[in-house]
Amino acid sequence: MLRSFSQVDVFGPDPLEFGLCRGNPVAVAHSADGLSEQQMARFANWTNLSETAYLLRPTVAGADYRLRTFTPVAEIDFAGHPTLGSAHAWLAAGGVPQRGNLVVQECPAGLVRIRTGARLAFAAPPLVRSGTLDDLTFAQVLLALRVSAADVIGAAWVDNGAGFLGVHLADAAAVLALSPDFTAFGGLEIGVIGTYAPAERERLGVDVEVRSFVPSFNIPEDPVTGSLNAGLAQWLIGAGALPSSYVASQGTCLGRAGRVYIDAVDDDIWVGGATTTMIQGSVGL
Repeated sequence: MLRSFSQVDVFGPDPLEFGLCRGNPVAVAHSADGLSEQQMARFANWTNLSETAYLLRPTVAGADYRLRTFTPVAEIDFAGHPTLGSAHAWLAAGGVPQRGNLVVQECPAGLVRIRTGARLAFAAPPLVRSGTLDDLTFAQVLLALRVSAADVIGAAWVDNGAGFLGVHLADAAAVLALSPDFTAFGGLEIGVIGTYAPAERERLGVDVEVRSFVPSFNIPEDPVTGSLNAGLAQWLIGAGALPSSYVASQGTCLGRAGRVYIDAVDDDIWVGGATTTMIQGSVGL
């Protein structure tokens, strides 16, 4: 059966400055009701993108659609760039939100709100796991990242359904210099963040550098990761280590130029970025 299909670049920079295809692509299959979990998993493995998403009819009152998201090896409860990319694809296909400028996505992590406008942004879902790491996990993190305890400002769980823990390093240069030992990760999913010096912030237009390592999902390094940036913001804004609004750069070491816009407003942390349809057509599923 042929179904509408979109591939959307998410968190890309200004194309006039950096060019297209510099964010993180997500595959989106429309009208996916009737597909089995096995079919969804097989297609996600075939696309070999960090995530493939499926738009389905909602089952909860107030939701505009339901989303299931798969990595090449497993389904996950929530992911950020598929959330924005799928909302973009749904709107581009003629979807009309029930609540004006607010799209409501149903997914295993619950109901996720997505603000429309010039730049889509999702409200970070609650963390399902937070707090400091135990000693054994922290020791494994040091081995995996090939850093010492003295290099780490802080480390904590920042899991909102994607499984991440976060590591705060001294600066952006330390983040960019990492050369992880992927054999030491086990099942850990590690996100790392470091701040830029004021002069670099002014020159680059960004405040922090982020990297995301998920070798257990066959993704040694993810280009740009919305769920991780959401969790890092909840942790570090809450701890007073970052301001309420900032811009994160991610994907630099992969030749990307991802830009993630963070804004804490009242009790919400909004995670936003550009979304651009790159491929549109149909897929036989």
